[in-house]
Amino acid sequence: MLSVVGPGVITGAADDDPSGIATYSITGAALGTSLLWTALLTWPLMAAVQMMCARIGMVTGRGLAAALRTRFPRSLVALAALVLLAANTVNIGADLAGMADAAEMLTKVNSHFWVFAFGIGIGTATVWLRYATIANTLKWLALVLMAYVLAALSLHPDWGAVARATFIPHWPASRLEWSNLVAILGTTISPYLFFWQASEEVEEEKAGGRLTVAQRQGATRQEIRLRKADVGVGTFFSNLVMFFIILTTALTLHAHGIRDIETSRQAAEALRPIAGAACTFLYTIGIIGVGLLAIPTLAGSAAYALAETFAWRQGLDMELTKARAFYAVVLLSIAVGAGVDFMRFSAVKALYYSAVLNGLLAPLLLAGILVVASDATTMVNQPSSWLGRVTVAGTTLLMAFAAVAMFVV
Repeated sequence: MLSVVGPGVITGAADDDPSGIATYSITGAALGTSLLWTALLTWPLMAAVQMMCARIGMVTGRGLAAALRTRFPRSLVALAALVLLAANTVNIGADLAGMADAAEMLTKVNSHFWVFAFGIGIGTATVWLRYATIANTLKWLALVLMAYVLAALSLHPDWGAVARATFIPHWPASRLEWSNLVAILGTTISPYLFFWQASEEVEEEKAGGRLTVAQRQGATRQEIRLRKADVGVGTFFSNLVMFFIILTTALTLHAHGIRDIETSRQAAEALRPIAGAACTFLYTIGIIGVGLLAIPTLAGSAAYALAETFAWRQGLDMELTKARAFYAVVLLSIAVGAGVDFMRFSAVKALYYSAVLNGLLAPLLLAGILVVASDATTMVNQPSSWLGRVTVAGTTLLMAFAAVAMFVV
């Protein structure tokens, strides 16, 4: 198992970033267990999308933005990359704020100090550490997400009622339920993960000595099979954690009439009198750990997208002086994100609405990915399987339908 896990597990764990935690917590608090069934729905959809992005990186030898440039105008790809940068920067700012609030709860040290401490530490590590070190660190940080599984289990839920909510879908009937569904889809099947997955595949091949595009093109059946297992494990883990976060907040906050969450600190503090100090500690430490995992992914995915679009030198193994523009994007997005913390806004609400925005934008990007993955020339005669293409096409239509329904219901 340890030899299989890699980019897929890192990407899956990064999906449960503070944005995801906020979205799932809001859903559980507002709607209880009525959307638990979405964890079953999103696992195969997320796995198909991430495997398609992984395959693009593996067989083309390029990142996602570079692959999209082969079929679409550079101006269109550049616009997508800039929108990704803007969305990721907001996400980073809210993630840092959520992490800082959690650290303040644990240490009693002012959260503004922690914003800068986390920002400087993550930025320095991303620039100075080699890719293999970063990847291995992120892989082990994924284990912190088990905190949410333990938190839910400590509440001793009625598993019969949980099973009914999981296996008997409750069809959304209000705008609130539709918007929560769009937010879940947007934060689970999120654009920044598409770019990160493909770029990680390129970095993995560079680390293995394939330094040119020609050397990286093509993939063996064994390589693809191993990556499918990796992506399957990572996406299962991601959706398992999503399930237990919704369950935890449904059994505590929703059940006790706390339906509107404004900050991650409020969510954690509200758990204490209901579920006990241990549950609150697990929830809080999970926010910090997953933020350390997600922020390099957020900053890195935007940097890769822009570098591939404008043909900059890029890569986490390159020295700062040899990839200035690439690292400038990484550091600038973290710095601006840290500055956002000093503005008056609700971090959880910002994260939630950014998830809704991702839910609106993702169908457009998925359509482009589907075009690339189906093109035999771009994919070096190794296009995605018909099952993968059908599943991703269905995912695109579902996300588009949910986005429209949110506005018309």
